[in-house]
Amino acid sequence: MYLLKYQKIFNLIEGRCFVLIKIAPSILSADFTRLGEEIQRIERAGADLVHIDVMDGHFVPNITIGPPVIKMLRGHTGLLFDVHLMIENPDDFIEAFADAGADIISVHAEACPHLHRTLQGIKRLGKTAAVALNPATPLSSIEWVLGDIDMVLLMSVNPGFGGQEYIERITRKIRDLRILANDMDLDIDIEVDGGINIKNMYDVTKAGANVIVSGTTIFKAKDASGVITALKDNAYKD
Repeated sequence: MYLLKYQKIFNLIEGRCFVLIKIAPSILSADFTRLGEEIQRIERAGADLVHIDVMDGHFVPNITIGPPVIKMLRGHTGLLFDVHLMIENPDDFIEAFADAGADIISVHAEACPHLHRTLQGIKRLGKTAAVALNPATPLSSIEWVLGDIDMVLLMSVNPGFGGQEYIERITRKIRDLRILANDMDLDIDIEVDGGINIKNMYDVTKAGANVIVSGTTIFKAKDASGVITALKDNAYKD
């Protein structure tokens, strides 16, 4: 099931195409004592999907949440759940996260010795299959399965903690991935996670990203709606 789909829209007034940008607030920066309310707040603010970081304390040094929490949150919103598995042995847990309410499941290429099999397993469960890459992992590691991927998640910080600064070199990686996808005639979604704010939003989306994860910038703002609007305005400021 391809739930996002890289989309271009034509502006009749300006006579040109725009890529549809989607904002995925990361609950890693939310108030965990009232997660249900926090998700409803960002839904009202105009979020397109909810980014849920799952950490196991092994693949990354932090520990967050598992399927029971996601199942509980599922009843609080109709937004798509974009579940990012920063865990070892993801094959052992994919079905549990799918059953809990995940719509998009991202697995790290670094954690999957049989990546193609893992992606097929996600698709058999009727979910959108995505592959995540750490900043230092080259695109060549996933080129061979790019045709089987619905979305690529590029980490623009070292994973494990929120509130980090964007790694500038990732902008080139985004551009290279979009060129590679275009050369292969693939309309894949490119999601970028880490350190994205109003100031660098334009560079990230111009490079080719169309799904933007933002945590602290949105959840710590008094006016989350204003921030989401500003992010999208900056993406389209050309």
